[in-house]
Amino acid sequence: MADQATYLFSTRTSATLAEKIAAHYGQELGKINFQQFSDGEFEPVLDQSVRGGRVFLIGSTFPPADNLLELLLMTDAAKRASAKNITVVVPYYGLARQDRKDKPRAPIGAKLVANLLTAAGATRVMTMDLHADQIQGFFEIPVDHLYASSIFVDYIKSLNLDNLTIASPDMGGAKRAKNYAGYLGAEVVIAYKERKKANVVEEMFLIGDVKDRNVILIDDMIDTAGTLCKAAEILMKSGAKSVRAMATHAVLSGKAYENIEKSLISEVIVTDTIPVKTELSSKIKVLSCASLFADVMKMVHEHKSISNKFII
Repeated sequence: MADQATYLFSTRTSATLAEKIAAHYGQELGKINFQQFSDGEFEPVLDQSVRGGRVFLIGSTFPPADNLLELLLMTDAAKRASAKNITVVVPYYGLARQDRKDKPRAPIGAKLVANLLTAAGATRVMTMDLHADQIQGFFEIPVDHLYASSIFVDYIKSLNLDNLTIASPDMGGAKRAKNYAGYLGAEVVIAYKERKKANVVEEMFLIGDVKDRNVILIDDMIDTAGTLCKAAEILMKSGAKSVRAMATHAVLSGKAYENIEKSLISEVIVTDTIPVKTELSSKIKVLSCASLFADVMKMVHEHKSISNKFII
């Protein structure tokens, strides 16, 4: 039912990305009135009728938790305003690292977020590069899981690097690295790391040969950048000609910007699923995912297949 009216709204912290998505989509963002109480409580009120329409609510759920709460309140508002379809567009799905019970008495945060979004009234979810693909199974509603590979592959090709090698900074990303390497006709190496606690890498070993090769490290997110910087150091010590890093989500917490600036990585390429302070590091390049999301949103609205957006 492509003649159904569509409405696009955004959380406050994802406004810059949402404006780019709206521009590519060919429609202005809807207005939201935010009532802010002195104790920090807030209430988002949709400033136009959405009755019977398809609503796209755009918001990455990176910390603080207010970003998730804002998206949930907007979803609830759209449901109570009689929107027919509510697609929650979550470029960065927060709490995705809590995807299983890996120790006694641990929560599964990613499943909790799925439950909350569904309970709030979402009828569809659109996201990008989940920390684990299986998170799609936490939902009982359709999930459009996009990949930044279509954005990154074009950029890698534009670099025209000889002796290209794709590296994974850990065993968990080996499949991702293999897929990129297969598509680009490149070699694969893996950095094997041992963690004693979160965000602290104790030891790292290299599996594969990188002598005189241009290496691109590929990961789903960069948090403190400790793993990537350590991997780059080992790769350069092992004879690599150059090391670049690519990651979909630039979480960049703690001393991440400082770590990147001091590292042996020549360039860090990320997308804009999370706002990036590019002024804090000259090595960071941001590629926008706005056109990809806008295209898929249009396809979903027009009931068209999105298969051609998956190249790897």
